[in-house]
Amino acid sequence: MGDILKGKKIILGITGSIAAYKAAFLIRGLIKKGAEIQVVITPAGKEFITPITLSALTNKPVISEFFSGRDGSWNSHVDLGLWADVMLIAPASASTIGKMANGIADNMLITTYLSVKAPVFVAPAMDLDMFAHPSTQKNLEALRSYGNHIIEPTEGELASHLVGKGRMEEPDAIIHILEEFFAKREELSKKKILITAGPTYEKIDPVRFIGNYSSGKMGFALAEECASRGAEVLLIAGPVQLKTIHPNIHRIDVESAQEMYDASVVNYPLVDVGILCAAVADFTPDVIADQKIKRMGDKLTVILKPTQDIAASLGKIKKANQLLAGFALETNNEYLNAQSKLERKNFDFIVLNSLNDKGAGFRHDTNKITIIDRNVSTDYPLKSKREVAIDIIDRLTSLIQ
Repeated sequence: MGDILKGKKIILGITGSIAAYKAAFLIRGLIKKGAEIQVVITPAGKEFITPITLSALTNKPVISEFFSGRDGSWNSHVDLGLWADVMLIAPASASTIGKMANGIADNMLITTYLSVKAPVFVAPAMDLDMFAHPSTQKNLEALRSYGNHIIEPTEGELASHLVGKGRMEEPDAIIHILEEFFAKREELSKKKILITAGPTYEKIDPVRFIGNYSSGKMGFALAEECASRGAEVLLIAGPVQLKTIHPNIHRIDVESAQEMYDASVVNYPLVDVGILCAAVADFTPDVIADQKIKRMGDKLTVILKPTQDIAASLGKIKKANQLLAGFALETNNEYLNAQSKLERKNFDFIVLNSLNDKGAGFRHDTNKITIIDRNVSTDYPLKSKREVAIDIIDRLTSLIQ
């Protein structure tokens, strides 16, 4: 990938793991690619590889303590966090992963991690039982939810002489992952993307509404992935308990289908791509009561009227240089229903979910999708919603290019 890493400023965090020796090869490979490396090492890490070795390879003093033992000068984790283009923690021990997940800032590496503004990559290295332990997996999932990139360990013989998953990924493979990441960061630069996410709430009275089970996780994952590839993202979000991470995401919060419709129709002409991931209500109460409806009699009849169709409206105003993608959550005749929706709404591609697939759909952290466009359909296995977002945006970028 040429000189994609040339001039990149990388914080390399090293922790207490036998795999720390691989950091020397990692540093050498990154410097050959033109990167600038600043090592931050934990006290335990220095038991496995010496700062002298690391300093000789990077031509920089190695940072380990908050203060210099000689003159009391302060190593600023804040300045480090602003300096870096990326932070890579390799190897990452179970202890360090736990501290990162829970904000236990008792060493220079963790305080730097909590301050860094750049993307963070974590390459775990530990014995197979430690890696498989529920606490480690929970901590890794927490790091993923914060937006960190986990470089999965490989299987092989470990320091314990047991064989299993826990070996830190090899330096050349880690370097390739960083190259791919930086290459992808440019894919959607100068592109503006509108994404809808979450449910809508249709009021019946001041305290009751008609809604659905959408958590918004899929739409928010798509927004983060687009922003990480350089896009300027407008996220129109229904009522969800989620926060955005990337600074390139501008968020408009709405509640009802009408509010989402208004925001979408106004903003779609200003963007290059629209991705309609929200679970928008098809019907809304014809009359909203001004006061809480009291229990009276045996029945309550609520008359519903159709909401305005966001997808159909955007499909009608879509220009030749714009793309529009949608979602179809189906319970029966899934493929045929999704294909019909693709045509009717004038989508360029549609992402099909089936509630018949275990682990897919609402309120899950995973999803199982089929992407259907005008020429081909592609099935994907069950994955985390973050990984699903990568698959969807990979398809999007192939159409843009």
